[in-house]
Amino acid sequence: MKLKKQVTVCGAAIFCVAVFSLYLMLDRVQHDPTRHQSGGNFPRDCQFALGGKGQSPDLQMLAVYSLLPFDNQDGGVWKQGFDITYEPNEWDTEPLQVFVVPHSHNDPGWIKTFDKYYYDQTQHILNSMVLKMQEDPRRRFIWSEISFFSKWWDNISAQKRAAVRRLVGNGQLEMVTGGWVMPDEANSHYFAMIDQLIEGHQWLEKNIGVTPRSGWAVDPFGHSSTMPYLLKRSNLTGMLIQRVHYAIKKHFAATQNLEFMWRQTWDPDASTDIFCHMMPFYSYDVPHTCGPDPKICCQFDFKRLPGGRINCPWKVPPRAITDANVAERAQLLLDQYRKKSKLYRSKVLLVPLGDDFRYDKPQEWDAQFLNYQRIFDFLNSRPNLHVQAQFGTLSDYFDALYKKVGIVPGMKPPGFPVLSGDFFSYADREDHYWTGYYTSRPFYKSLDRVLEAHLRGAEILYSLALAHARRAGADGRYPLSDYALLSNARRNLGLFQHHDAITGTAKEAVAVDYGVRLLHSLTNLKRVIINAAHYLVLGDKDTYRHDPAAPFLSTDDTRPNQDSLPERTVVKLDASPRYLVVFNPLEQERLSVVPVLVDSPHVRVLSEEGQPLPSQLSAHWGSATDTVPDIYQVSVLARLPALGLRVLQLHKSFNSHGALKSSVRLYLHGRDLAVRKQEAVPVHVFPATTEDFCLENQHLQACFSGHSGLLQSIRRAGEEREQRVSSEFLVYGTRTSKDKSGAYLFLPDGEAKPYAPKDPPVVRVTEGPLFSEVVSYYQHVQTVVRLYNVPGVEGLSLDVSCLVDIRDHINKELALRFSTDIESDDTFFTDLNGFQIQPRRYQRKLPLQANFYPMPAMAYIQDMQSRLTLHTAQALGVSSLSSGQLEVILDRRLMQDDNRGLGQGLKDNKRTCNRFRLLLEHRATANKVQDGRPISFPSLLSHITSMHLNAEALVMPVAQEKPAPPALRSFMPLSTTFPCDFHILNLRMLQAEDDSLPSAEAALILHRKGFDCSLEAKNLGFNCTTSQGKLALGSLFQGLELGSLQPTSLTLMYPLGTTSNSTNIRLDPMEIATFRIRLG
Repeated sequence: MKLKKQVTVCGAAIFCVAVFSLYLMLDRVQHDPTRHQSGGNFPRDCQFALGGKGQSPDLQMLAVYSLLPFDNQDGGVWKQGFDITYEPNEWDTEPLQVFVVPHSHNDPGWIKTFDKYYYDQTQHILNSMVLKMQEDPRRRFIWSEISFFSKWWDNISAQKRAAVRRLVGNGQLEMVTGGWVMPDEANSHYFAMIDQLIEGHQWLEKNIGVTPRSGWAVDPFGHSSTMPYLLKRSNLTGMLIQRVHYAIKKHFAATQNLEFMWRQTWDPDASTDIFCHMMPFYSYDVPHTCGPDPKICCQFDFKRLPGGRINCPWKVPPRAITDANVAERAQLLLDQYRKKSKLYRSKVLLVPLGDDFRYDKPQEWDAQFLNYQRIFDFLNSRPNLHVQAQFGTLSDYFDALYKKVGIVPGMKPPGFPVLSGDFFSYADREDHYWTGYYTSRPFYKSLDRVLEAHLRGAEILYSLALAHARRAGADGRYPLSDYALLSNARRNLGLFQHHDAITGTAKEAVAVDYGVRLLHSLTNLKRVIINAAHYLVLGDKDTYRHDPAAPFLSTDDTRPNQDSLPERTVVKLDASPRYLVVFNPLEQERLSVVPVLVDSPHVRVLSEEGQPLPSQLSAHWGSATDTVPDIYQVSVLARLPALGLRVLQLHKSFNSHGALKSSVRLYLHGRDLAVRKQEAVPVHVFPATTEDFCLENQHLQACFSGHSGLLQSIRRAGEEREQRVSSEFLVYGTRTSKDKSGAYLFLPDGEAKPYAPKDPPVVRVTEGPLFSEVVSYYQHVQTVVRLYNVPGVEGLSLDVSCLVDIRDHINKELALRFSTDIESDDTFFTDLNGFQIQPRRYQRKLPLQANFYPMPAMAYIQDMQSRLTLHTAQALGVSSLSSGQLEVILDRRLMQDDNRGLGQGLKDNKRTCNRFRLLLEHRATANKVQDGRPISFPSLLSHITSMHLNAEALVMPVAQEKPAPPALRSFMPLSTTFPCDFHILNLRMLQAEDDSLPSAEAALILHRKGFDCSLEAKNLGFNCTTSQGKLALGSLFQGLELGSLQPTSLTLMYPLGTTSNSTNIRLDPMEIATFRIRLG
């Protein structure tokens, strides 16, 4: 296979934005102007974003933040709280019911790798658990991480498995949440959050036959409101959270609001409510869970008995419980229980008993369980104490609470508050805000999303190929074994959602282990996609032969190592045509500029029918001033079918019908640099500084500083006024005091200072018929701003990317700031998990670092006239520190640990490509009242722009050059246009009895997006419309029948309603729905 690999570029197939006006008067590019193109045609679909139906919650987190003083007063023994008092007779009529819940928090990778933790600790914890729980039926234990549990299960005997099923069956062992991991809630994308939840739930159902009822999240660094939604839709009835800002814990404790019904901001009818318990104190360890005084609670952590390896920092050790001391010890502990109970509304109390990797030795089980049982026996035998104490699971606690307040699980307990909003950003003490991890290790945050996009694409294409092969009776020849690769990729992506993985807060060697797993799965998924595409584009399916040694298609790019940027494949041209198969993973047709690297400038691109396609030829640059010899980029304008495969041909062509050439201007700004250019593409070199310049297409004009090459303003077509959108790079330092920034914390030494490189940048401007771009080469960052000269979605925003390399920085963070005239005041908007938008307010009373928030997918600012959205292809930290500004932290290099247990700084920075889209929209019908509400939605254009950025088209060259490959046909799976506001989140084949093979059923997961119609947009180039949430699934897939359709809970554990013959479904805005289907 003659394919050269060449020069790393930023991202698989992107540089980034620029602009130019050359109307392509080609029929294939024109859109039918009579089609419905703005949401405004659908008043009923526009009502949702206006909201206003449901009652407002009792606790609105945005309002709570505005209310609190954040004064951090010394609260005595409970340092961040207050003194708790009670009357001894308070429990006389209704005794205190105490549930002590033993748990062991197992991180699937942090200080050690996943496997090392398993071999050193986790397997011993689970082995002792089976042994020790059987010794006394009163013992209880909860477990949450299925990644570890499934690895252990694979290594234990049938006898031990039966014992586990018994322990689960009789309520001694509870599986809580039941996800593959306990995911980070800041940087994780909702596709991956749901996928790891399904992976865990499917495993539990298949192996133990159990469905989780309660959620347990003690360690994620702040909590997202997406999580309660996903748990509720998976039929869980209660959940617990722990890491919340200490000032909020104190306020909620003082008002008895630590337990609440958590409701989505957009929910009109309370259907998203789920009961949530917030732990009141500093940590989930034993000193901070029995009550307000850690010095006392630590004395009841019997792993710390004298002679062991750990002790109590408060200098009073635990004492073993004997007949002689039990009265005094029990009384001391009961006092803590009663004080803690005063913070809650019911007389039922939850007391977790555990910590990281606890209970790994039989001695520890004995120490904790025997000593506590002695205390319980004493307390329960003294009626005058009015307490009943016992071991319990999390659901034992919730059940007792529901029973006490007289409701069934899932209902709202009378008198408990309703809360909406989220719990970012988190501080555990002083001004130590955990806002650094929103950006830490951005290379892997980016790789995570590349893998996610590939997994979704591979799942869908595999499901479709398998359904078509089965229908044709060809599944015997199809590589069913690809299912094992999919399964492995789900698990590796799931593992990376762990709150020390995607967060960038693990040891360097552990980060490498995650990286190796991610890359391994990425490579495998490319194989799955290639095998499916091969089958689906063959004109004659009977000729299909799967040969693992010689794949029919080549990959679009390769990554030599887990920390390399992708190197794009170069297609070699010769006399016979080369074929390309282009996969569009979106459920909407798209008109896109598809880039391909070739080894000759003499190239012509044709459709499969032989029609010439518009294409642009440009040089391939290896550095600021050097083109790569004998490699060219040809960019093709192609209409790509929804979820489909388009076949293109590349011909070597020496006549004038080839690709249209770009022109290049190179500004050296007085630097004495040699330029290496190629004859085929003209390059004009300008040694000195130049004036500002602009690029434009039919939708907008973007202007740049001649000196810096950076964006200055954007003007939308048909508008007089240009909008100032100036970009600049800034640098944050860290403090000189003992507390410095690290992997978790952002502790800057004041406001950012302008980035000051030692040389002025080399600026390269490319203009051409399909795209134009401006590239600025600085010492630590190379930025590309690209404008597509294409009608529709691609041409309505600027494509921006930054290739960042700060490996020579010391204790610095690099930020990109956009400054505009938008009068956004103190308000900005960030997404939660790519699922929903949460309004934010810049709080002057809080330090700078407190005002940063996670940005997994987008952030925007707006006023009555405009909205500026920054879309991102990777999770990063974002803020708006003054009116009209939006800034994002691109990378951080920190030389020291920040004292949260990691024991390392962040020194393993990579060359990282951060990719964005910048979208400026006009607001047509904005009003102050609406903007004051704690709810906001992107426009349809914004949603689709985000999808384009996150699901790039994959270009796969046919590997075989001679003899000519068999006849290929484009594949168009959908028989109708999908509604604009529906997204196929996944189409996931379910496993057969043999879990390495697929069954006949698949999970179809749909999301109907909520959108704001007040953003005027003309000529969007959508071919889709909206449909009031109605969708006919029966006729959706061309050439396939929908054999059955069963609505289920999110993770397929519960059927919802009966299987009906109707295949028409309806979804409310924002809802995610799962269907168990058979395709064939």
